[in-house]
Amino acid sequence: MSSKSSNWQPQQNPVAIIGMAGRFPASRNIAQFWLNLCEGRDCIARLTTEELIRDGVDQTLMKHEGFVAAGGVLDDIELFDAQFFRISPREAESMDPQQRIFLETVQHALDDAGCDPERVRGPVGVYAGCRLSGYWLRLLNNSEFMRTTGWHQVAAGNDKDFLATQVSFRFNLRGPSVNVQAACSTSLLATSLACDALNSRQCDVAIAGGASVAVPHRTGYLFQPSGIASPDGYCRPFDAGANGSVLGNGVAAVVLKRLPDAVADGDRIYAVIRATAVNNDGSSKSSFAAPSVQGQADVVAEALRRAGVKPHEIDYIEAHGTATSIGDPMEVAALARVFGNDPHRQELCGIGSVKGNVGHLDPAAAVTSLIKVALALHHGELPPSIHFDRPNPAIDFAAAGLRVVNTRMSFPSRSKPRRCGVSSFGIGGTNVHAVLEEAPVKDGYVSDYPSHLFPISARSAEALSAMQSELADHLLANPDLPLENVFRVIIKSDDKAGHDFHTIALYFFDRFEQVTTRVLSLLRFFKAFFDRRLDAEKHAAKSCVFHRL
Repeated sequence: MSSKSSNWQPQQNPVAIIGMAGRFPASRNIAQFWLNLCEGRDCIARLTTEELIRDGVDQTLMKHEGFVAAGGVLDDIELFDAQFFRISPREAESMDPQQRIFLETVQHALDDAGCDPERVRGPVGVYAGCRLSGYWLRLLNNSEFMRTTGWHQVAAGNDKDFLATQVSFRFNLRGPSVNVQAACSTSLLATSLACDALNSRQCDVAIAGGASVAVPHRTGYLFQPSGIASPDGYCRPFDAGANGSVLGNGVAAVVLKRLPDAVADGDRIYAVIRATAVNNDGSSKSSFAAPSVQGQADVVAEALRRAGVKPHEIDYIEAHGTATSIGDPMEVAALARVFGNDPHRQELCGIGSVKGNVGHLDPAAAVTSLIKVALALHHGELPPSIHFDRPNPAIDFAAAGLRVVNTRMSFPSRSKPRRCGVSSFGIGGTNVHAVLEEAPVKDGYVSDYPSHLFPISARSAEALSAMQSELADHLLANPDLPLENVFRVIIKSDDKAGHDFHTIALYFFDRFEQVTTRVLSLLRFFKAFFDRRLDAEKHAAKSCVFHRL
């Protein structure tokens, strides 16, 4: 530890994670992502010859002995609800799937936060980054499309310069809008910048995230002995058999707010970001792409110092964990300089990596790790870091005070709040570390009213029907949710029942009623009733309101 780390007073105000959304390999949403993590599922797809040919992979390449038919893929990347964002079909066609899916992900994250940007007291900021657009390269080969659409429109829908600003434009957000690029650490750097903007009051709510969607998509890759990709399509962080990462795709975003504001507003808080730190390796390493033990150790120590948290107070570290022969040993060696030989630590600190589940998601990798840790703190349990059977002999876990969490487990019970670290290290040397803490315990929301209007709205009747099913499924899967809280989030986020929206309003009685068969049957009844109307009259009235039955 450096001498400057002796000051353990907090240097940064805490920030609350109040909403999140994402699409990951084998996971269309956060709930499926968390389930896959808890079940220890490998979400990397084993691609068929038909899939590879469909995406244009050369059959000669497929026969190469080093070709690996695997990857972390997303379903339906060609689909987009352009009408919802009032984007014309032609403009939507000119937009990279990264921009399209990120727009949808931001909408879902805001919905999850119960946040209507139009009602936020101050500005809303956006900090995000994506990978080089393969879709743009494809459009450049279509001379007729480029001629009729125009270079500037195509560039605005594909260039990395416009991911964040597209969000600000489509959602009418007037806070800072910053496109962030730092390779693998992009989205944790975006989160750090968003926290800084909140603490300097440049904005009152901030959205941070990243997107990585390759086009063509289901392609596999050619293994290079000197590269970072795995030769067999499996990613084994910290294991004796670790031999590289698997390239993956994902899009994710989090919604952030200053902790005191989130508490005062009664927001649901997944976790609290106590502090972040950012640095660069400089030239103190063997090559531009190589990691630096000193650089990583310094950024972790600085984040702890800024958080006012001592090393022995950290329960778990979500590592960068790329499963490369150089990266994993150097990362643990860096952690050993911060966590090793700590006389105050009573038990080993856990460590793991989500890359074993979904692969390396490039600019979206870090926010994926952040979401994993926030969910772990929210649910009070750690999912397993998969494909770990035997420790890498090049790693001295004991000297670092660490152990790999390879089974699903609850957090250690103790009097202080649960705390975790998240690391992300980009090629080129930009290192970022965040210190997270479990959310403060809060009292349940109590309404002054004995009954509640329960509005659900969407821009089409078909979408409305789907939303009702999703809501009913969510309530069924979470039987302990007080409907009081559900009412509050929906009412807080749903003010779009004017023209251009189909609306259904449900009316309940009991102030503290929890999910019951009666409530679910009402939702099912409303859906069936509305579906019958939709089938009978495709142009049904745009407002269908139900009151007491």
